[in-house]
Amino acid sequence: MYQEAYYPTHLHTYSFLITGGAGFIGANLVAYLLKHNAKKVRVLDNLATGFKHNIAEFESHPNFEFMQGDIRDLGTCKNAVAGMDFVLHQAALGSVPRSFNDPIATNEVNISGFLNMLLASRDAGVQRMVYAASSSTYGDSKALPKQEEIIGKPLSPYAITKYVNELYADNFSTHFDFHTVGLRYFNVFGPKQNVKGAYAAVIPLFFNAGIHNTNVTINGDGNQTRDFTFVENVVQANMKALFAEITQHEVINVAVGDRISVNDLWKNIKSITKSTVEAQHGESRIGDVRDSLADISKAKKILGYHPKYSVRDGLAITYDFFKQQAATNDK
Repeated sequence: MYQEAYYPTHLHTYSFLITGGAGFIGANLVAYLLKHNAKKVRVLDNLATGFKHNIAEFESHPNFEFMQGDIRDLGTCKNAVAGMDFVLHQAALGSVPRSFNDPIATNEVNISGFLNMLLASRDAGVQRMVYAASSSTYGDSKALPKQEEIIGKPLSPYAITKYVNELYADNFSTHFDFHTVGLRYFNVFGPKQNVKGAYAAVIPLFFNAGIHNTNVTINGDGNQTRDFTFVENVVQANMKALFAEITQHEVINVAVGDRISVNDLWKNIKSITKSTVEAQHGESRIGDVRDSLADISKAKKILGYHPKYSVRDGLAITYDFFKQQAATNDK
């Protein structure tokens, strides 16, 4: 992974802060930046949903720095952005179910924490902040494919928080000339994604079940569709967004522009892992959208983004990761 350079210039003169850098997407951004000779890569993470093992391989790298801290503290955010040229803001409490179970914490991290990072980055003179937005912002809009300008009513506290991020970012662009880019991720998957815990995503859960030939439960009838997006596509979009020529706040879909049902996803993973398990079906999850498919024409036009990996390509790489992880854990 990460053989291709996705930026228009060399990175050896630039320093980057990645909030949530011990998480799944954040750790992949760290891997890319260090592979491509970034001057400095600083991670800020409170390890609530991130893990030290995701960044353990980088700890001996001379250009890497880890700061344990919480974005809910403005002073911590200001310390973290000091000396940084760019900010990749990935820190958040994800998961729709978690946001129903604990809306207060979701709001504090995703809104107050985001505002702290926006303020700290603006005041520090950061060149560009790119942040993780979410396809959940489309809410109950049934229009397909999803276009950035057309959203519906949010279906969860999580979706509300991610929409508020966009409103704050747009306001800062209008009134302070601090122009950020929000990348609306669509169901990202890949190496370093967490397979454990109550809020684990579907693909690592499916791979874990397939590799160990254990039971699988699909929420609802399984005919719901998603635009699953391999993590290197997301890294590409982040890098291109950092250096894109923009003069206002932009919100941009990051996906493949194709969709697959959850039932077919399991069939693919079942085939890859040679599992013999037949999936069971449970209750639908509250707050879940039925269908999701991105229009990625804006990403192509503004960022020059072109997804390198299809779902099948990404699943093959992800399988290798989880297979190796399972072999290590089972020893």
